[in-house]
Amino acid sequence: MKIGPHTIGQGQPVFIVAEIGVNHDGSVDRALELVRHAKAAGADAVKLQVFCADTLVHRSAEFAEYQKDRVDAADPAEMLRQYELSDTALATIAGAAAAQKIALICTPFSRSDVPRAAAVSSAIKIASPDIVNRLLLIDVIATGLPMIVSTGATTADEISSAVRWISAQGTPFALLHCVSNYPVEESDAQLCWIQELAKHGVPVGYSDHVSDPVAGALSVAFGASIIEKHLTYDCSAAGPDHSASLEPVAMADYIHRIRQAERMMGRPGRRVLRCEEDVRRVSRQSLVLKASRQAGHTLTLEDLTTQRPGTGLSAELFETVLGRTLARSVRAGDMLSMKDVA
Repeated sequence: MKIGPHTIGQGQPVFIVAEIGVNHDGSVDRALELVRHAKAAGADAVKLQVFCADTLVHRSAEFAEYQKDRVDAADPAEMLRQYELSDTALATIAGAAAAQKIALICTPFSRSDVPRAAAVSSAIKIASPDIVNRLLLIDVIATGLPMIVSTGATTADEISSAVRWISAQGTPFALLHCVSNYPVEESDAQLCWIQELAKHGVPVGYSDHVSDPVAGALSVAFGASIIEKHLTYDCSAAGPDHSASLEPVAMADYIHRIRQAERMMGRPGRRVLRCEEDVRRVSRQSLVLKASRQAGHTLTLEDLTTQRPGTGLSAELFETVLGRTLARSVRAGDMLSMKDVA
């Protein structure tokens, strides 16, 4: 799968998304600041949420538990109105991202948001609750953009059903492991589920809500090709997501750790590395004759010992020479080679 110039999948650099979400507080200038911070931290993309409060939430909607102490609003619609972005604002942020050479991804939440998001995005992110929202997915698929689909608060059967359905549409997509809480306790991280997602045969990744920044680097070891993390200007700011986000310096360190983990993961295919060749040569042991023997002598286990370095006949091959005769006389302490045996 490709997002702009980035190829996503195993064997490719991890694609790191700095989730601005609503941490811009409804300010375009704040959003532009966060785009700059994301680029400076080393992210490959930034992500915005695109919605209209009156379209998204029904009058019966309630706050999630994690939101109740973080917002100053009478109801979810009032809260969300503070964070709406106009088409002009989206275009301005998209232009800034392009100038910074960083991809822009958007999450639409209602069908009417899809064209607005698609107009400025390199890919569309599907929020976890909407993995089962096929009305929304139909409109997203029609854009032709690649999709990144989060799987928080979703059963294995729901994921399998969504994968079959989306795959049948022919749209490239990735799955992100996600735990839908803000923040997530370490004991609830369930990073092993990244490997379970990989069984679906599409690129997989991690939407990280764990407070400890080590989770991002650890997810690389579990096969994450995409990692998403919230970015804020101030974790203590008022708003639903700030406290579960990273400030710019912490985000730069977070991405540095991911790149370290990526380098340490290496490439599949066990082999002797160049850095190991010298140690292999000097520390492996060779077959050595314990006592001088004449040509024609039949070799037995009692004739053999092993010594470093591994420049002679490998100790692994002792069974190859047992019962064979010496082709020439060999002195005690000499390393054996195949030319010594008949």
